[in-house]
Amino acid sequence: MNIEAFYKITYGLYVVSAAYRGRKNGYVGNTVFQVTAFPPQVAISCSKENLTSEMIEKSGFFSISVLEKDTPSGLIGLFGYKSGKDVDKFESTRHITTGHGTPVLTENAIAWFECRVIQTVNVGSHLLFIGEILENDLTDAGKDPLTYAYYRDVKKGVAPKNAPTYLEPSEDKPAGKTGKKYKCGVCGFIYDPAIGDPDGGIPPGTPFEEIPDDWQCPVCGVSKSEFKPIEE
Repeated sequence: MNIEAFYKITYGLYVVSAAYRGRKNGYVGNTVFQVTAFPPQVAISCSKENLTSEMIEKSGFFSISVLEKDTPSGLIGLFGYKSGKDVDKFESTRHITTGHGTPVLTENAIAWFECRVIQTVNVGSHLLFIGEILENDLTDAGKDPLTYAYYRDVKKGVAPKNAPTYLEPSEDKPAGKTGKKYKCGVCGFIYDPAIGDPDGGIPPGTPFEEIPDDWQCPVCGVSKSEFKPIEE
């Protein structure tokens, strides 16, 4: 099977949120798609292991926030790689709460939707929630949405392990002349010295050993100490 073919399927990146008994949570998802126009319905695929999945099942509602193209890695790391069992993801982020108590992330979001679950399909490791759109808003028509292709190819991000599209990051590419590649132990991001981390102020050609100690993983935000060398 040619894994690269899967990367040609187009996706966006969203934050899917829900609440139950006053507790809020959300996760970064890429499987969000419209299924009908009349009535307006969308579907999402959510891992059974996600706390948000449990909240959606119990509350019957969820929201979708469409992330903008320049969404910082820190926000993606918070909603994509932190567990809602350990941290309140909405404590430090801008959001609103609908009349049904559903949290909606507005930070770095260009549009949002609130949905009522009308059908749930068990597809093994994930639940497919089909929801009817109750309310929505276009908050910034001038900005482009963040696509998974841009996130993967430009930001060098990888899908979280609970994502339907998760694949183990490839380690078989040879390291450049600037030294070994290092892998993040949390999200699987691979630091390649030949590429560096330009967005994080690390120019191409910088060996991992020369990166400042306060540098953080550009995908999930953990410290440099979480990286381990990839043995060739």
